[in-house]
Amino acid sequence: MDLLFDPLFRLPFFAGLVAATVAAVIGLYLRLRAEWLAALGFAHVAGAGGVAGLLLGATPLLAALGASALAVAVKGALQRTGNDVYAWLILFGWATMMVGASFSHHAKMLGDTLLEGQLYFAGPPELWATLAVAGATALLLPLLSRRLLRQRLFPGHDAANGLRAWPVTVGFDLLAAATIAVSALVMGVMAAFALVFMPAWVAFGVAGGWRRAVAWTAGLAGGVYTGAYVAAMAADLPFAPVLVGLAALLAPLRLLRRFQAGAA
Repeated sequence: MDLLFDPLFRLPFFAGLVAATVAAVIGLYLRLRAEWLAALGFAHVAGAGGVAGLLLGATPLLAALGASALAVAVKGALQRTGNDVYAWLILFGWATMMVGASFSHHAKMLGDTLLEGQLYFAGPPELWATLAVAGATALLLPLLSRRLLRQRLFPGHDAANGLRAWPVTVGFDLLAAATIAVSALVMGVMAAFALVFMPAWVAFGVAGGWRRAVAWTAGLAGGVYTGAYVAAMAADLPFAPVLVGLAALLAPLRLLRRFQAGAA
């Protein structure tokens, strides 16, 4: 238990906590747009970019962000919505990451880290990256939120009023891609996916409004992340599988609203 308070592990904890909360809130908007598979799509592309960057002598984090931005450009060029495009990104990203990892020992270590989720190796670059995406999300998401909600609930409104949809769509996609890429590099692909998917899925079932859903999502993500970190450290277990397991245990909360309605 003393390790929980060791300065060596404080930085990874805060880097992961910031990434977990931001990724979960982004996941709420991805679920709104029926694009929750973006978590795996962008994460695998980021992993492929990180491995390629390592092989080419570039910084893996910057290479991962660049690859994610390229994926957003491809999605925009295809002009497709939904999860289909992200399925292709998963397949392409996974294959590229695995093939690239076979060319170098260090690239293989990075690939293994992405798959296994070695949060404890996060350092100052990862912390600054999570703070950067958190700052960008806090600044841009309130500006994009109303338009994103309106595009989903009233899809013909913007076109009828001569408003261009692509700045909002591309802006959010870039924000989501950067957040998921950083989260995957900090805590692993599956841990990032669990945080994007599960809190938002539960919030959609129990929250009575959008602001409540945001609060539910952020709270659940922070709680699951902290619980997983403490449990993994105390029991000397790998972090990512513990987090994914705890996130899966959130599923019964989805029934909470049904019980409340029945009691009323």
